[in-house]
Amino acid sequence: MLKYRTLDTPTGPLTVVVSPTGAVRAAGFTTDVADLLSLVHPSLLAPAEPADDVGPVARHVRSYLDGDHTAIDAVHVEQVIGGSFISHAWQVMRDIKPGSPVTYSEFARLSGRPAAVRGAAAACARNPVALFTPCHRVLRLDGTLGGYRWGLPVKTWLLAHEAGHSTAAVEAGVVR
Repeated sequence: MLKYRTLDTPTGPLTVVVSPTGAVRAAGFTTDVADLLSLVHPSLLAPAEPADDVGPVARHVRSYLDGDHTAIDAVHVEQVIGGSFISHAWQVMRDIKPGSPVTYSEFARLSGRPAAVRGAAAACARNPVALFTPCHRVLRLDGTLGGYRWGLPVKTWLLAHEAGHSTAAVEAGVVR
């Protein structure tokens, strides 16, 4: 049985779905648990119920929001996809440092396939554990935000928070 909890953040609700071992299987800036469960690979899917206790995940999110931008690195995630490139890219994405976003081209290179820019973008788009596998840290080639499943205001806030800048600075392209 999976458990889920919705946490309050400055950008709105963040719902996390965790396994019996406490690994995050889905996360997103929404209260729509069904939408999140649709992102989970069928081999990891199970019924989910609300819970007050989702292990240390809530504590790590709170620490992240309080300024310890590496706190979410300690959260274990379980992600599965059919292709090996995307699975590998998700692991690489977890190594992108807060405050140091990369472009899709750089992300493809870091993932070992410099020509796979579309594959890098697909890894971001198919990421079921937003925040913990930080697809928000990947930008367009020109340094602009690009897309984000949970909305550009959320992505803008996350990047500004991690860089220690205002969201206006991120929106204006001053911060990358």
